[in-house]
Amino acid sequence: MAERSVVQPAVLLFAGYQRLLRSLALVLALLAAPLTAAADSETAEAWLMKLGPALKMTSYRGVFVYSRGDQVSSMMIAHRYRNGQVEERLVLQDGASGEILRRGNRVVCVLPEHGRIQLDQVIPSGPFAEAFASQLVPMASWYAPQVLGDDRIAGYSSVVIALNPRDQHRYGYRLWLEKQTGLLLKSQVRQGEDVLERFQFTMLEITDDLPDSDFEIQSEGRTTELSSPLEPDAEKADRHNRMAGWSLGWRPAGFVPSASPRTGRGQAVAFSDGVAAFSVFVEPVGDLAMPTGVSRIGATSVYMHHVTDNPGANLLVTVVGEIPPATAMKVAESVIVADSDALTGARRD
Repeated sequence: MAERSVVQPAVLLFAGYQRLLRSLALVLALLAAPLTAAADSETAEAWLMKLGPALKMTSYRGVFVYSRGDQVSSMMIAHRYRNGQVEERLVLQDGASGEILRRGNRVVCVLPEHGRIQLDQVIPSGPFAEAFASQLVPMASWYAPQVLGDDRIAGYSSVVIALNPRDQHRYGYRLWLEKQTGLLLKSQVRQGEDVLERFQFTMLEITDDLPDSDFEIQSEGRTTELSSPLEPDAEKADRHNRMAGWSLGWRPAGFVPSASPRTGRGQAVAFSDGVAAFSVFVEPVGDLAMPTGVSRIGATSVYMHHVTDNPGANLLVTVVGEIPPATAMKVAESVIVADSDALTGARRD
């Protein structure tokens, strides 16, 4: 559990940023079907229709901040769409130096020597929409979009959109979209009136005049390169989403299996409602004394629960994701183990 929960702030910043944009790209896909010529209207759905193309095709550079709990980090970004391909460079502004460069599905990470990063969980990055846009879920059944008014962020006029949850098992969202392009300028993850996570540009220039030098690695350090396929392997994803030897007795309505995170011993399955996501880890821990209970950092809840299906079989269930603590607890405590032996082998591709 320590390797999953103790993560360098820079990695959390990048992962949170890519998770946010990935989720918002899903919102675009989910709303696209019922909308036709309403793109010029001022409905919340029409504004969200602009978001996907803006995330991918708007060229800009700037600095944004990302906060979760008491952790606040900042990152410089340059983004452009050229010759049908996204190019993006992110440079850490706090702590040790490091940067991440993306060209299409090729990602190069230059990060400090200390700390760990699971690239297969961070990538795809960027606007990061390509690998997820096909996961259509009836999002409107779980969130109600609403236009709240106008605002000004980083010098740009914006419209404020709310995604209000329709039940207590998920958070709400506020999105600030630039009026000309639809680019995301600011966002909040909220529980009632409490803001749990924030993303916001503090400096921004929307421009097509970005030199090639803005997309060249300039930091020194350990370099890792990874190619991320744009189209997910459906057969592999289906195999990974299976729960061998265990099942969930309950999960919030609308959450369906999605891309699974990796785990060592045991199994893990991720679930998404098209905006939020959580993962369930079921692992044998033997005689180890593992902590149980709930914790939360920003909008991310972690709930750990012991399951002993028979004498000598000590299993740890961990639920991690952007759901309220009470929801994470209810999911974890609903896990039913039918065959603990099926959990002991790590899955192979």
